[in-house]
Amino acid sequence: MLKPAVWTLVDVQVHGRERLKDLADPYIVVSNHSSHLDCPLIIGSLPRRLSKHLATGAAADYFFESWWRRAPTSLFFNAFPVERGFSQRQRGERGSRARGMSGHLLNDGVPLLLFPEGTRSRTKAMGNFTPGVAALCISRNVPCLPVAIVGAALAMPRGNTLPSWGRRPVHVVFGDPMWAEPGETARHFSDRIAAHIRELHDTTALAVGLPRMNDYEQAALANCTAEGEPIPGDADDRHGNDNGMEQR
Repeated sequence: MLKPAVWTLVDVQVHGRERLKDLADPYIVVSNHSSHLDCPLIIGSLPRRLSKHLATGAAADYFFESWWRRAPTSLFFNAFPVERGFSQRQRGERGSRARGMSGHLLNDGVPLLLFPEGTRSRTKAMGNFTPGVAALCISRNVPCLPVAIVGAALAMPRGNTLPSWGRRPVHVVFGDPMWAEPGETARHFSDRIAAHIRELHDTTALAVGLPRMNDYEQAALANCTAEGEPIPGDADDRHGNDNGMEQR
């Protein structure tokens, strides 16, 4: 339902849809995360056969606290709530419950959209991936569909409520579905997924003249150095979240 509006506000180009021809439910979509555009961009770019049952993990304390956020989030993104903002002591219990809900959905054949960074990037660069999503892929024996979003951080930066004026270009890049190797740990598989998404992003960004991840990282470093501030860490904004779910 959001696709016509989003495609009107930004210039969307989709790459790699031919890589999806053999993909079937259930699976987990994994992407870099820097903008509120990311979720509708991914859902709108998937073929209907792959998006019609897709469920998105969303931060309970942001998207489900009030009816006016909960209603559209549930309607447009088929979202389920994920706890965050908990203490170190509570992390294991609540993280396990979040993964439990995700696991039940996968067991029922429902594909998921999850962001392993845990929150939108403050610097536009890709943050560290938590291994929870990779662990789900391994435990439920489902593939990961890597997706790189290029340009969304410029089209609608964190803090903006609407996309920037002028239909800025945004590219959605699908990679080949990835499976964990026999005996591979969740951390190693998570690192492989992150490296592949970064490669998809930077290859496309270089081809179309948009900033690469390293460009964002260098800009953030220069800005912090000039202002005498600590280098921002997106991990600090996860509030202890280690399950890799969508955050605000």
